[in-house]
Amino acid sequence: MMKLSLIKKDDNSMVIEFKGESFSFVNLIEEELWKSKNIDEAACIKEHPYMVEPKLYIKMKAKKSPEVDLKKAIKRIQAQLNELKKKFTKALKD
Repeated sequence: MMKLSLIKKDDNSMVIEFKGESFSFVNLIEEELWKSKNIDEAACIKEHPYMVEPKLYIKMKAKKSPEVDLKKAIKRIQAQLNELKKKFTKALKD
């Protein structure tokens, strides 16, 4: 079960820890964040091989809140997954 922890936050950046999730999941969000023109940095953090909880670092170009772009990225991922589900369901029927 996924549990999110806000590790650090300031005016234009944040670090979120994703407990119970894989680095692949966090990388998906990171890749989608890079599609925003407001993002200065987006990175999946793996601090040490024995520390298995992935973290996501987000930094905005200006004094903007990273939450807005994170929510938009998640909505785009949801739309992509819904499209995949439709196409997969159709492929199974064909």
